[in-house]
Amino acid sequence: EGFKPFCTIYSTFLQRGYDQLIHDVCLMNLPVTFAIDRAGIVGEDGETHQGVFDISFLRAIPNMTLFAPRDELSFKYAMEFAAKYDHTCSLRYPRGSFIDCGDLEKAKPFELAKSQLLKETNGDIVFIGYGNGVGRAYQTSLELDEDVSILDLRFVKPLDNCLLLNLAKQTKKWY
Repeated sequence: EGFKPFCTIYSTFLQRGYDQLIHDVCLMNLPVTFAIDRAGIVGEDGETHQGVFDISFLRAIPNMTLFAPRDELSFKYAMEFAAKYDHTCSLRYPRGSFIDCGDLEKAKPFELAKSQLLKETNGDIVFIGYGNGVGRAYQTSLELDEDVSILDLRFVKPLDNCLLLNLAKQTKKWY
């Protein structure tokens, strides 16, 4: 009927529907968005609710696109991308709030398989963050005496191969 289905679900609960996810959505490449809450380490929710496996099991599924916002503005852009995207995708986000990304470059609208280089330096080190990991990378960079570039990966499937290959030529250490 022209509706765009969004399935909001905890990361750990999505594991329980793995077979249905593959056979009822992904193999047919249906335009369903899985909005995955509590992605990553979620602390006080207990050990059974830590959303640490979704990236690894979703990357193996055909026709699945994986992406994550780093802050509230990029979350808005991620939702807009998902609403227009005509294929199966998963949008993962943390429990509670995002880690502050400080004065890094503002988020831009999402483009399929495109990362965003938030801070470019002449140093040999680049911190690569995905989702809430971008805030962690930024916080860690403040503690160092070295010049560190920061990349918001945005997509883990498909990867931004072109940008990653260029970074590999320019930098020696990736974290």
